[in-house]
Amino acid sequence: RPWNEEMLDTACRLVLNEVTLPGSAPGGKVEFKRTLIISFLFKFYLEVSQGLKRMNVDPKQLPQDPIGRPVMHLSGIKHATGEAIYCDDMPAVDQELFLTFVTSSRAHAKIVSIDLSEALSLPGVVDIITADQLQEANTFDTETFLATDEVHCVGHLVCAVIADSETHAKQAAKRVKIVYQDLEPLILTIEEAIQNKSFYGSERKLQCGDIDEAFKTVDQILEGEIHIGGQEHFYMETQSMLVVPKGEDGEIDVYVSTQFPRYIQEVVASTLKLSVNKVMCHVRRVGGAFGGKVGKTSVMAAITAFAASKHGRAVRCILERGEDMLITGGRHPYLGKYKVGFMNDGKILALDMEHYCNAGSSLDESLWVIEMGLLKMDNGYKFPNLRCRGWACKTNLPSNTALRGFGFPQAGLVTEVCITEVAVKCGLSPEQVRTINMYTHIHKTPYKQEINAKALTECWRECMAKSSYSMRKTAVGKFNAENSWKKKGLAMIPLKFPVEPLLICFFSTPPQAAALVHIYLDGSALVTHGGIEMGQGVHTKMIQVVSRELKMPMSSIHLRGTSTETVPNTNPSGGSVVADLNGLAVKDACQTLLKRLEPIINKNPRGTWKDWAQTAFDQSISLSAVGYFRGYESDIDWEKGEGHPFEYFVYGAACSEVEIDCLTGDHKSQKEKGKYKEETIEKMQE
Repeated sequence: RPWNEEMLDTACRLVLNEVTLPGSAPGGKVEFKRTLIISFLFKFYLEVSQGLKRMNVDPKQLPQDPIGRPVMHLSGIKHATGEAIYCDDMPAVDQELFLTFVTSSRAHAKIVSIDLSEALSLPGVVDIITADQLQEANTFDTETFLATDEVHCVGHLVCAVIADSETHAKQAAKRVKIVYQDLEPLILTIEEAIQNKSFYGSERKLQCGDIDEAFKTVDQILEGEIHIGGQEHFYMETQSMLVVPKGEDGEIDVYVSTQFPRYIQEVVASTLKLSVNKVMCHVRRVGGAFGGKVGKTSVMAAITAFAASKHGRAVRCILERGEDMLITGGRHPYLGKYKVGFMNDGKILALDMEHYCNAGSSLDESLWVIEMGLLKMDNGYKFPNLRCRGWACKTNLPSNTALRGFGFPQAGLVTEVCITEVAVKCGLSPEQVRTINMYTHIHKTPYKQEINAKALTECWRECMAKSSYSMRKTAVGKFNAENSWKKKGLAMIPLKFPVEPLLICFFSTPPQAAALVHIYLDGSALVTHGGIEMGQGVHTKMIQVVSRELKMPMSSIHLRGTSTETVPNTNPSGGSVVADLNGLAVKDACQTLLKRLEPIINKNPRGTWKDWAQTAFDQSISLSAVGYFRGYESDIDWEKGEGHPFEYFVYGAACSEVEIDCLTGDHKSQKEKGKYKEETIEKMQE
């Protein structure tokens, strides 16, 4: 519906009718509360209206072209009403079984014995899967599925109970008796890993300039370190999967909440000793992922598939929130150490850094996280003489993995803390030190990639002006001088964020994408692609692309979900390139169709898609097309510490003001202002 006052009036009436408050409601003031509800709704209406006015659409753009226009998320209403179907919402399959995991209660121990007898004797229990049953299928690449002789973290998967219901499976899991013998060393922290030299692989290093000589020329030298804790993904939908054997030729369907269907397909096929073409992975939507639904998801899917194949029955595995947080890792805890040499005006001439991430008990994606941290640690700053080294620490914690930003939040914070300490030492504001060290125009990064950072300085100046930074800084100083127990802080930070096709290359997958577009005889279209809908709206964007290319209304275009059955060999959905890659593949498919149908459309320019489709069908012209986008070139040579790992950069700046109660720690954000811009990407426009 149009976003106007008529819509607002209807919404207000509906809210007042649906939200009833009896006169005896706690606290009274019923009329005030009803008015307050409408006031909040009206405030929301005004904020959205202002946002819509700020949206700039090219005046030459056709009215029916949806790109750049405010379009509702395709599943937005379904999300709000609960009608959106997630993995665990799928109806039960006949004779379906449920799987639950038994996990280690020790961080580092030898398994002395496992007694399954009592658990197996309970009603409804069908089987208990152990490493002995999986045998050589218990590993894939560097990952071991179930513990064999030792456990390496609390939450380490030991065995899997299969039962006829979730209740029976969980009851039996509690009856599995495991005897442990604790082992040394027990390594939990980065400091303990450094002390025990417990690392995955060799150090990663970036270096430019002559850092040793630069330290001899500076006015001041400062050393420091910062510890950064981990973070849970806390996606709304926990790890979820349903595996259904088809009963013929070993075929098996895997319905799973994952960012990487192809990887799940490959791991399951390897576990079951099947060719990949007999394992199909289906993902309609994912209830949040943020990097946490790749590695550990594949392990659990493989075990679930093994159970389903062994018993010839569908098996469902849905983790409870506590199980999910216990078994899966999150963002890597981080330690950053720095030695910085600078002039009295705040100009940094030498920076020597050491980065350590707590990888946990298995490698997972930790080396890639430390590598991305090093590649992004410069943020928006040009350091002429730099040495930055990084290590992934092997510890006895659940394996940490990718989480939004992939190493940059930790590495960027280390750099910003360093900048702030330099400012304190020089008696300058942090913003002055940031400005003097910032990339300005054409520069080379520490890994020798050329960038044009003109947009960064534009964002910085615009944010400084629009946030009224100078005036607010004066006001904050006055507030702090007048208040002993409440203080305000004001900060402004630049951002240079690389968009990372290289991240996808880490999975031995060159960045690429494919799509499939069908046109039916009634003039409607069906599109499928390799990207995963995780709430970010990529399916909505793909339909917008089809609508623009085919000049077809969005209401005539449908998207069923992602499946390795329709689009094979997909990339992981992550690294901020899902819409880039898949959008260009969808565009390619549409252009193939248009070229094929061009003579028909030219003969009947006033016709509809129904007319054109019928004519094409009558002339035996295919109404299906596969689109393909080869992707971007990216590389990094860690021996030389140079390469071209990123296709383009997003630049930005943000200003935030925070108030804190020094006695209670209570804090609140006062005002925020941000601005961002992207480089022009010629390859994407071609």
